[in-house]
Amino acid sequence: MLIGAAKGDDSVTGIGGRPMAEVQPHERTTSAGRFMGEPGRNASGEDVVWVDYDAAISMHRVRTVEPSERRLERLASPTTDDNRISYGCINMPVEFFDNVLKPAFNANYGVIYVLPEVKSVAEVFTSAYDVAARRGVTPTS
Repeated sequence: MLIGAAKGDDSVTGIGGRPMAEVQPHERTTSAGRFMGEPGRNASGEDVVWVDYDAAISMHRVRTVEPSERRLERLASPTTDDNRISYGCINMPVEFFDNVLKPAFNANYGVIYVLPEVKSVAEVFTSAYDVAARRGVTPTS
């Protein structure tokens, strides 16, 4: 997968309502958390699975509009170091989107988990840790 160009676990407030040209490089994060995903269409009419509609973050087919970005090569590389390029959306191979993701969300909602990279898991998924604490379990971070 290709993810947001900037490290971080939160979206900037109001970012989903701004034109892409106004999104600064440090704001191009993929939010971490538990999301209720739903199928839909983006502003270009492409089918997507919305992760966070208000932040304009979706999962969609990789786009190869700008050849210099080498998105297909980035997807195929064995490391994750070069997978940071999007404005926050989660880009995936066309075949995976069409054959796995799209059918799974065919006119349905579904739970999507995006793991954190800066914060601890306990900070992002606090409710899971609250349940564990009530049961006397000490989860690890």
